[in-house]
Amino acid sequence: MLRPTRSQHDLRRQTRRTALPFRIFCRVLGLVLCSTALTVYFASHSIRTVVVTTLACSLLLQLAYFASVLFLIWRSGCDSRAGQRAEHFGSCKEVGSEPPDLDEATNESADLLQRDQMLAISLLLP
Repeated sequence: MLRPTRSQHDLRRQTRRTALPFRIFCRVLGLVLCSTALTVYFASHSIRTVVVTTLACSLLLQLAYFASVLFLIWRSGCDSRAGQRAEHFGSCKEVGSEPPDLDEATNESADLLQRDQMLAISLLLP
């Protein structure tokens, strides 16, 4: 049985529904940085240490965010390839036809990769 594919409109609607709103993201980020700064100040009583520690915390948060975006891109690529293989296997079994030649499969996978990259970029934009 063929699995129905999602349209671009369905993906956009699902992303907006599950995404963290930008205002809440900024508030949580500010709360984390302020609480780190206050904790370091009360522990060390040094403004210089507070500034250095807050900048280090900010850098770590940015690295973690970047790594999570890369992970989501990688995971969506794996999911689409697995779905494509399952869909291809099911269509060959039902119809009893030969699998498509290598050029067709390469063009389809390039199109899917480009679509996944565009979706990942759109997730980064508020």
